Amino acid sequence: MARRVDTDCLLLSVYAEEIKAFQKMIKDLDKAIEKIVKVIDEEQILRSIPGIGPVYAAGILAEIGQIERFDNEAKLAKYAGLSWKEKQSGNYASDNTPLKRTGNAYLRYYLVEAANRVRIQDPVFGEYYQRKYKEVKRTPSKRALVLTARKLVRVIFFLLKNHQIYQEKR
Repeated sequence: MARRVDTDCLLLSVYAEEIKAFQKMIKDLDKAIEKIVKVIDEEQILRSIPGIGPVYAAGILAEIGQIERFDNEAKLAKYAGLSWKEKQSGNYASDNTPLKRTGNAYLRYYLVEAANRVRIQDPVFGEYYQRKYKEVKRTPSKRALVLTARKLVRVIFFLLKNHQIYQEKR
């Protein structure tokens, strides 16, 4: 019995050391990403949005590429997979329309995760999220978050296209 306890303690200590090593690697990677991205002008534009840090900015910029590739924000949103299927027939239009699972999954991930941070730190996005949360009946948190990410796409497109810094509503 004592031998089993010793083995379990040893195993737990090895796992704890591995976790510490991984956490250090993550910190080092975050610092390296921040150092690399600082030279890109668009990074400063995205970082001006509260809640978007260097990693989200780098991921979004890497997946978007040149903003000039997109004519409007709707095309950028479709590229990111933040658009919905239409369910209609004649005069009937369904309220429950699923999100399309096409587009760039990495960009969609970065935008949704960034929107979650932005809604916490920016009151305009927070109010929008709450309003959408109350409107939806099925899976309100997911739907509201994706709609907030869609709003973030509009803001990002406008800021990058016009080379402007984000200014909070006062």
